[in-house]
Amino acid sequence: MENRTLTRRDLRIAVIREVGLSQNECSDFVENVLSLISDALVRGEQVKITSFGTFRTRDKAERWGRNPKTKVPALIDARRVVTFHASRTLKDRIRDGNKGHETVD
Repeated sequence: MENRTLTRRDLRIAVIREVGLSQNECSDFVENVLSLISDALVRGEQVKITSFGTFRTRDKAERWGRNPKTKVPALIDARRVVTFHASRTLKDRIRDGNKGHETVD
């Protein structure tokens, strides 16, 4: 398995290949989609992408933890986190590899 990261640039290039718009248009498109997703999460909405998964925010309560280096107990502040739950389709695809699916290079 290759240790690679999919970036905004990779998404833009994939849109250019699939749709054939200009680089600027594709860049704006990718940024707009990511902004829509992040804005919805900031508002506390869930983002469900069929056959991919669901992004949600969750509030975590204040709690006691431990500094792993020093082993000193420390209070961890309450915070809001993003969670992702993969769809059954995505889980199956990851389990089976990319059989029958093209990948973005």
